[in-house]
Amino acid sequence: MKRKGLMHGADYYPEQWLSRPDILKEDIRLMKLAHINTVTLGVFAWSALEPQEGVWDFTWLDQMMDTLYENHISVILATPSGARPAWLAKAYPEVLRVSEDRKRNLYGMRMNHCYTSPAYRRLVREIDERLAKRYGNHPALKAWHISNEYHGECHCPLCQNAFREFLREKYGALEALNKAWWTGFWSKTFTDWEQIESPSSRGEMALQGLTLDWKRFVTKQTVDFMRREIETVRAYAPSVPVTTNMIGSFIEVDYPKMAPWLDVAALDCYPQWGGGPDYEIAMDAGFEYDVTRSLKKSPFWLLETTPSLTNWPAVGKPKAPGIHVAGCLQAIAHGSDSVQYFQWRKSRGGYEKFHGAVVGHCGHEHTRVFRETARLGEILENLGEIEGTKTISQTALLYDWNNRWAIEGSKGPRCDKFYEETIREHYRALRRYGVNVDVIDEEQSLEGYRLIAAPMLYLVKEELPQRLMQFVQAGGVLLLTYFSGITDENDLCFQGGFPGPLGELAGVWAEELDLLYPQERGGFCCTGESLPGEGRWSCRDYCEVIHAREADVEACYTSGWYAGMPALTRRRIGKGEVWYLAARAENDFLFLLYGRLLERAGAAYIPGGLPKGVTLCTRCGQKERYLFYTNWNGQPVTVEMPEGEEMLRTGEAKGEQGSMDPLETVILKQKLQ
Repeated sequence: MKRKGLMHGADYYPEQWLSRPDILKEDIRLMKLAHINTVTLGVFAWSALEPQEGVWDFTWLDQMMDTLYENHISVILATPSGARPAWLAKAYPEVLRVSEDRKRNLYGMRMNHCYTSPAYRRLVREIDERLAKRYGNHPALKAWHISNEYHGECHCPLCQNAFREFLREKYGALEALNKAWWTGFWSKTFTDWEQIESPSSRGEMALQGLTLDWKRFVTKQTVDFMRREIETVRAYAPSVPVTTNMIGSFIEVDYPKMAPWLDVAALDCYPQWGGGPDYEIAMDAGFEYDVTRSLKKSPFWLLETTPSLTNWPAVGKPKAPGIHVAGCLQAIAHGSDSVQYFQWRKSRGGYEKFHGAVVGHCGHEHTRVFRETARLGEILENLGEIEGTKTISQTALLYDWNNRWAIEGSKGPRCDKFYEETIREHYRALRRYGVNVDVIDEEQSLEGYRLIAAPMLYLVKEELPQRLMQFVQAGGVLLLTYFSGITDENDLCFQGGFPGPLGELAGVWAEELDLLYPQERGGFCCTGESLPGEGRWSCRDYCEVIHAREADVEACYTSGWYAGMPALTRRRIGKGEVWYLAARAENDFLFLLYGRLLERAGAAYIPGGLPKGVTLCTRCGQKERYLFYTNWNGQPVTVEMPEGEEMLRTGEAKGEQGSMDPLETVILKQKLQ
C-alpha cells in the first residue's frame, strides 16, 4: 500500500464507538473526504484489549486494521502503557505513583504509573508482546507509537531504592556525593546511603545537587522504561520504525537522552492561536518544531495538533479561518513529514469531549473545520516529494535541559530568571534573517555550524569549553551572554571568577551582576568598529559588570554606576570570534547584532532581514531546495524572493512575484547546483 503525499491523519479511538458500527463505517467515508491517509490507533486502548487480567479481546482491533488497510489508510499503532485499566491498579497498587509529599495516588487520570514497578513493567511487556506478535507484519502498520507523552515522577519506596542505586553508580562513595552536593552547608552531610531521599516539600528542597540528580534519575527511569517497550516490539517487528510523542521544550524529561532510541522524533504541539500576534505565536511554535527536529537532525513527525481548539487553556479559542493551513504548513517547513491531529472524532464524554477534532459532535463534514482540514489534506497530497528532505542549519542555539533545571532551581539571584523568554528572543532575532536554526544541548555535535548562540549558559558541563574553543579556533562565531559560566554540572559555583571556564573563551571577567527591578531600564551604546554608529540601546533585568581582559570593547553602558564599562565585547581566537553580551538587550538590538554575527561568520542569510511578520524556512533534498515563505501579518506584504519554480501558493494568488496575502504560504523549488 503506497501512501499518497505526506502523512495526514489523526488519533482514532474506535473502541469508544464499538456499539455504533454505523459511525465506524461513516468514519471511513469521512476520512477519505478529509484526505486522511494515516491514523494512530490504541493510544489508550488497554481496557478494550484486556478488560480483565489475562482476558484478551483483539477482535475489534483486527477488524479496524483490516478495514483501514483495505481503504488505503496506514496505521501508527500505539502501545497502551500511558493509561492503565482500573483492574490493574486494584490488583497491583504498587503501580500507582507516590507524589513528592509521599502520598500514593488513587487510581485515575493517565500517566499515573511508576516506571520502576516490576509489576507494571511485566504487564506492559505482556501486552506489548501480544500486539507486536499479532500486528508486527500487518500490511497497514506504518510505525509503533510507544506509550504517550512520557512525563511525571514517582517517589515510592521502589523509586527511592532505585535512586540510591543510581547515585551509588554515579558517585561510588558517599564522600564524592557529599562533595558534589556541598552538603557541609546547613549540616546536611550524609553518612549512609539510606539517609538519602528524593526532594520533597516535607523534607529536603535546598540541596540543588540533589534536585538535579533526581531529575536526571527520573529521565533515566523514563528512558529505560521506554527502551524496554521498544525492545519488545522490535523483537517481532524489527523493520517497523518506532517513535513516541514528545512535547518540544517540555521541562520534565531530558529529551536528548530519549532521542537515540527512536527512529523518528515526534511532537505534540498546540499553539495558542489568537492569544497574541500570529507572528509571535508562529515563532514560538517554530521553536518547538526546531527543538524536536534537532534531536535527530532529521525530519520529524507532528503527531498531535488540533484542527480547531484545545479544551484545557483558560480560553479554548478556535482557530480563525486560514490559521489551520498556515500553521500546519509551518510544521512542514520546519522539517515535519506529517500533520496528525488529536483527535479524529470528538468523544461524547470524558475530560477532552470539548477538545477540537476533525469531526465534531454534529458527526458530518459540513463544517468550516472539516473543510479546512480537507483542504490541507489536498495540499499535503501534492507535497510528497518533500518527504525525507532535510533542514540544513549553519546556526545553532544552545539550549540544555540540565541548564534549565539548574537556572530555574537556583535560589537567586532573582526569582524570575527569564531564561525561556531570553532563548526565544534570540531565536526570533536569528529567524528574522531567514536562517534555519538548530536547537542543541551541551552534548550534541557542533560540527557544521558557523554561528552558535549560547544565552545564559549558567551550568557548564565539563567538556563543553574545550569543544567551544575548537569551534571558534576553526572559524566559528560564538555568542555568550550574562549569567554564564556560573556552575558546574553539580550546580557548584566555579572558583576564580565568572564566567568560569568560559572566561578564557570570552576574554572577560564578570565582577558583579546588577539585577534591575521590573520598572528599571539600563542603557548602552556602541563604541567599537564592528557595530559603528548604531546609537543607544536599552536593556533590562540583567546588567553584568565585566572587565575586558583579552577582548575588544564593542559597546559600553551609559547608565548606572558602571556607566562607561563594557556591555559588549569581541575576542578573536584563531580564525573565529567570541562575543560576550553583558546585558539583556532590547529585541531590536539583538536583531542588529545577529545580522553582524551572521555576516562575520560567513553564514548564508538575508541582509537586512525579512519583512516583519514573514517567516522563511528551507528544506533540501539531493537535487532540490524548497523555500517556505509565510506571511503572518494581517495585511498583504511584498517579499523579495529568489528565482524558482512556484510549487505552492495558498492565498488568493495575485500572480505577482513576491506579493503575499495574509496567512499565505508560498513554496518555491530551486534546483541545486
